Order: sequence, then structure tokens, then C-alpha cells
Amino acid sequence: MRFFINFIFLLFIVFLSISKTNSNENIVYIDLEKIMSQSKAGISISTQLKKMHSKNIENFKKIEKDLKEEETKIVSQKNILDNDEYKKKINELRNKTNNYRSQRNKAIDGLTKKRLDATNKLLNEINPVLINYSNENSISIIFQKKNIIIGKSELDITDEILNLVDAKTSKIKLD
Repeated sequence: MRFFINFIFLLFIVFLSISKTNSNENIVYIDLEKIMSQSKAGISISTQLKKMHSKNIENFKKIEKDLKEEETKIVSQKNILDNDEYKKKINELRNKTNNYRSQRNKAIDGLTKKRLDATNKLLNEINPVLINYSNENSISIIFQKKNIIIGKSELDITDEILNLVDAKTSKIKLD
């Protein structure tokens, strides 16, 4: 038992000395969420996506209104129409409603895809900036802020990278 305790103690000292010898490495962290949301390109992406979303909502509200009006019209004609004719109109309305749902889902999926593509484009613009910055400043490791529990604020390079990204890219065009 005593041998085991001595062995653990020796391992602890070895790990401590290894960590001290490697402590001269330059390590920093960055808040990618902040860069994605506050950079000129990130704001441009967000603005374009909001416009597309608003346009979709406006179009779909109009279609919903038309479908409700048509439904009301069909229901009001229930007693006047022949049973077969009534069922035919109901089926047509169902088809239009299903088509509307399909269009809406397609628009939502398209907007989600555009958001992902734009995010990837922005990350592809940020990556060379980070590589260049780390080479110029002899940085060994750059961590994401969300993965850091506690860190000195002097190690945060977010604002510097934000300025570099803004200087390189001001707008990313969505397809």
C-alpha cells in the first residue's frame, strides 16, 4: 500500500514538472459567437436572412388568408352544392393546403440551408485570419471561449480578430 501511495506521489510530481516545462506555450482564446454576430459580414448575413424570412412570412400569410376565405366560401355553399361537388371542392382545398405546407417547409429548409452555407462561408473567411494572426504572434493554440471555464481576460483576442475580419470581409452575399 505504501508503495502505491509513493508511486502516485511520484507521478503527480512528474506531471507537475511536465506542465511547468510546457507552460511557455502561447495560448489564447476567442469568442467565435461574438465574431459571427458582430462582424460586418455576420451582420450582413443576419440582415439578409431576416429580409428573406420576412418576405416568406408575408407571402405565406397571404396564402393562408386566401385558403381561409376559400374554406369559408365552400362551407357557406355546403347546402347549395351537390354532395359530390362539395366533396370535390373540399378535396381541392385539401390539395391546396397540402401544397401550401409543402411550399412552407421547402422555404424553411431553404432558409436553414442558406444560414448554414453563409455561416460556413464566414468561418472560411475567419480561418485564414486566425492562422495568419497565430503565425505573426507565435500562438500555439487558440481555444473557443465557450470551451473555457476560467481564463484571464488578457488572453481573449476576440476584439483584435473582429477588427481583422472586418478589414478583410465586410459582406457575404447569400445565394
